[in-house]
Amino acid sequence: MKNVVLLGSTGSIGTSTLKVAEDLPDRIRLIGLAAGNNAELLLEQARRHQPQAVCLGDPAKAAELARALGPACDVYSGAEGLIRLATLPAADIVLVAIVGTAGLQPALAAIRAGKDLAVASKEILVMAGEIVMREARRHGVRVLAVDSEHSAIFQCLDGRPVSSVRKLWLTASGGPFRTTPREEFPRITVERALQHPSWVMGRKITIDSATLFNKGLEMIEARWLFDIEIGRVDVLIHPQSVIHSMVEFVDGSWLAQLSTPDMCLPIQYALTYPERAPSQRVQTDFARIASLTFEAPDLERFPALELARRAGETGGTMPAVLNAANEIAVEAFLSGRINFPQITETVRRTMAAHTATAHPSLEEILRADAWAREAARRIVKELGGGP
Repeated sequence: MKNVVLLGSTGSIGTSTLKVAEDLPDRIRLIGLAAGNNAELLLEQARRHQPQAVCLGDPAKAAELARALGPACDVYSGAEGLIRLATLPAADIVLVAIVGTAGLQPALAAIRAGKDLAVASKEILVMAGEIVMREARRHGVRVLAVDSEHSAIFQCLDGRPVSSVRKLWLTASGGPFRTTPREEFPRITVERALQHPSWVMGRKITIDSATLFNKGLEMIEARWLFDIEIGRVDVLIHPQSVIHSMVEFVDGSWLAQLSTPDMCLPIQYALTYPERAPSQRVQTDFARIASLTFEAPDLERFPALELARRAGETGGTMPAVLNAANEIAVEAFLSGRINFPQITETVRRTMAAHTATAHPSLEEILRADAWAREAARRIVKELGGGP
């Protein structure tokens, strides 16, 4: 039995994690649940799973939640509450599925408290991968991937040394605009960009999938998760999304992990590792799938990949700047203040204005993040996006 704390229980990864816990009641016990502001759904989840403690972003809503749940469940709030949940003495593993930078401090707190970490929030490793992995080694805990791509690589490596690897290959569906002519990109609407061909996800990550920024961020994550230079991490377009990623070894052999797309599978693997638990949730019929195809990404149409590679090669605070600028740009696109190609242009210009700090402290990373957000907002305004 694994005692699990889930930070981000009401989002898409969080609700899938609850399904996995319900599938495996003899293996997974949810002892802590945290949500941003969806008090109603968190109350429903807490009544169903009976955790020891919950956390809600808003203190006033948390007080109401405490009255509804009664004395059997501790109710915390805000950033301090996330850290209290992440360090619950009974927890074996903390799954961080919070969008944005809010998951970084609780992730580090969990590691320092000796908890294994399951990472679904890209920002944790993109911004502070050097610090997170160093702390994990120091405290003897595992950092396990929840992203389907990194879970696939982890399963393919299966303990093999990085010296045996020629390349890690992250697969990408190509998003909704894989075949859209480049000249149409300025006319892409928010509604079209939110129609992902393979996955059902939140708005921000769906836009990242349309620009391929999600793959760029995953390249940087892979660099830290697997302790490999970013020059040996690459991307291949695979529209069927059945091969979740691959490892190319130095002798020319390849290993791939395949399944019907379903986030419950990598979540379950992270929470039950090193065991594999039986499940009927994911079924894959290769006769019905019939064919798997591949193509190289078009870097002219999707320059996000090269920006991410540049940030990963530069290192230091540059990945944090890339991530922060992209968050501001996506928000501006979703609110109609910039067009689709201007997401990438905002990030490019923000990166160009930044001088990276090597081997930064957490405080330096957070300062770079704040600087990049302000710089990106100014660029959005210059591009015609209002206040």
